[in-house]
Amino acid sequence: FKSAGTLLLSTVVVHSAKMEEGRDFKDFQNVYNAIAKKMREESDYDDKIGYGPVLVRLAWHSSGTYDKANNSGGSYGGTFRFKKESSDPLSKGLENATGFLASIREEFPWISHGDLYTLGGVTAIQELHGPKIPWRPGRVDTGKETVPDNGRLPVPTGNAKYVRNYYKRFGFSDQEVVALLGAHILGKTHLKNSGFEGPWDDDQNVFTNDFYVNLLKENWKFEENDAGNMQYNSAKGDMMLPTDFALRQDPKFLEYVKKYATDQQAWFEDFKNVFIKLVENGITYDNSTPRFVFKTLQEEEKRGK
Repeated sequence: FKSAGTLLLSTVVVHSAKMEEGRDFKDFQNVYNAIAKKMREESDYDDKIGYGPVLVRLAWHSSGTYDKANNSGGSYGGTFRFKKESSDPLSKGLENATGFLASIREEFPWISHGDLYTLGGVTAIQELHGPKIPWRPGRVDTGKETVPDNGRLPVPTGNAKYVRNYYKRFGFSDQEVVALLGAHILGKTHLKNSGFEGPWDDDQNVFTNDFYVNLLKENWKFEENDAGNMQYNSAKGDMMLPTDFALRQDPKFLEYVKKYATDQQAWFEDFKNVFIKLVENGITYDNSTPRFVFKTLQEEEKRGK
């Protein structure tokens, strides 16, 4: 089939980037600013955690359907806007993120959903004091026929073998897996959504390497929660999913956990690179598609004074 910029050639899907016509850096910076301002204005969400963590999760889930075997899924088509994808049980709660972004798209109706969802994640990471994430536009909304089947997102109960094998579908190395999962420092799990409960850290809306620090230093107990699921709990009230704790249990993963626990800047650099790879997986860009590095809202405000 052919849908917008998507072609099916011998069962391998080609997603050709096509930047929104007539738009430039300033247009996308304006979208970034609108998202950042709304994050600031609606900071009471989720017991004052704010919308940042759920925006990062949306960027991840809308990209996490990618399969390198046939280049299907991923962020390109913005298919998370369709019920088939958004109703995946593993994405429960993300209607809060798409709802948050709905007014942004009303203000900027020219931006594709795939670009909006991934730019939302970039905005949240930067506004929560994370690294700058160079971002490229050009995702094109595709139809319902391009929505991947449910079952492509990771379950939180797997061991190290499961985690490693899962991310092979993305073409990620052990280092990239460990670097990506450090984003769990943001937000918390909710029993009603995921069947797990608790935060990964005391500061749930600041992007730091404390995920790795906590994973190594806390005395974790493997306990059953109120939903009947097993999770790791610490005395100070933090939690780890089994897939998180697998990074401590596996010698190869542990090497990178220790590195990132002692060197936040090294993690920032590696996270930046793997996040770019995550949100661009499956997309074919030509040399004319620019990479944008956005100013934070604070930087924009200083410049305007």
